[in-house]
Amino acid sequence: MHQYIGGQRREASSGETFDVLDPSTNETLETVTLAGHDDVDAAVAAASDAFEQWSRATPAERSTVLLKAAQLLDERAEELAQLESRQAGKPIRLAREFDVPGTVDNTTFFGAAARRLDGMASAEYSGDHTSSIRREPIGVVGSIAPWNYPLQMAAWKILPAIAAGNTIVLKPAEITPLTSLPFAEAFTEAGAPPGVVNVVTGSGPVAGAHLVGHPDVDMTSFTGSTAVGRQVMATAAATGKRVHLELGGKAPFVVFDDADLEAAVHGAVAASLINTGQDCTAATRAIVHRSLHDEFVRGVADLMAAVRMGPTADEATDLGPLSSAAHQTKVAGMVERARGYATVVTGGRTPDGDLARGCYYEPTLLTDVPLDSEIWRDEVFGPVLAVVAFDDDDEAIALANDTPFGLAASAWSRDTYRTARATREIKAGCVWINDHIPIISEMPHGGYRHSGFGKDMSAYSFDEYTNVKHVMHDVTAVAHKPWHRTIFTLPS
Repeated sequence: MHQYIGGQRREASSGETFDVLDPSTNETLETVTLAGHDDVDAAVAAASDAFEQWSRATPAERSTVLLKAAQLLDERAEELAQLESRQAGKPIRLAREFDVPGTVDNTTFFGAAARRLDGMASAEYSGDHTSSIRREPIGVVGSIAPWNYPLQMAAWKILPAIAAGNTIVLKPAEITPLTSLPFAEAFTEAGAPPGVVNVVTGSGPVAGAHLVGHPDVDMTSFTGSTAVGRQVMATAAATGKRVHLELGGKAPFVVFDDADLEAAVHGAVAASLINTGQDCTAATRAIVHRSLHDEFVRGVADLMAAVRMGPTADEATDLGPLSSAAHQTKVAGMVERARGYATVVTGGRTPDGDLARGCYYEPTLLTDVPLDSEIWRDEVFGPVLAVVAFDDDDEAIALANDTPFGLAASAWSRDTYRTARATREIKAGCVWINDHIPIISEMPHGGYRHSGFGKDMSAYSFDEYTNVKHVMHDVTAVAHKPWHRTIFTLPS
């Protein structure tokens, strides 16, 4: 049963089904029933019914549930890692050492953060009144999560929402719904009232659109492509609900002439190939000083050629498949078109042999890339890194910012003044120095411009999931306030 509504698993009422495939073999893992409008309505009703009780729970009570859920998830870590690896095509090392422990850590973090919903200090800002701030939950949150990090993105959506006292209906991507269900169940098992966390497994055009447009959903949070994010925002606008968007990226990887070249080469390969490049913060545009360009290209090409593609269950596998055959076709098509205007240094092919059954694509490095080309400007979302050279720092910063996106970036240099300038002037929600891609629960994740707005993770995410209420108490006990005379004067 593939819907989780009101604290129970159930089948969808639509009668429609979808085969969840293992992208490493394209074999069916499980056939799920797809949620229709009636299922979304039932999930929203369950979340609405649970809101009054959950929103009135004390911070300590909410914290206790989240910390217990973290413990339950940790106990099921290997099960979750195996399931995530198979549905999303992740090498088991990645699922076991990154996705699952990261999710458990996020859950633990928000278990503690639930007790720290701070506001401005109470004070007499006007002189005659005491002002204080209340942070209050918004209501029912309708969230849509992507397929690249199914478990972690479910966590990023659910955790700050319920820690702040909201209830939630999550729609995972239909191709990767399997870990969202046990994740949701952990909160009910940990003591959350039925209906606090609900999951509807359905398609975007049916279940997703209905959830975003639902009049009883008070806020929507979406992670995915910029194009779909705009549709979400337009649909949400019809009912005036709050929107949180984490969208695409085209992250620059800026290597200055004094960088540690070995560190930059290793960082570029890791950051461009993580999750087979299916990461909105992945390094996609290497902007390298001309004096280091050729050596950087050789180093990256050699290291990419040594990366091991293989079965996702094999601990020796470095790189898994892309998420689906359709996405493999999209990535391969972009690289094939790039052959007409750029140089493919390494990769650029689908593998032969046993791996040909799956959605694999070789690590790919391109040079001689025109700045107005598709491969340089558009999100590939695959294991593809393009490289251009620059001559001075002004040009490097300009190239880094020559994109409509603004999610993440990195700068590589031993000069602290140079890196400080990069952190000031690169327009992105996160700028790493001498590293690329590490995330931590205590720090926010979110972008600028076409990469969306709002923050996931960290205490900053509570700004997305709470209403701020100003409460003001008169302290004078004076009936006739001085400001009244600006409206009327008392008879003498």
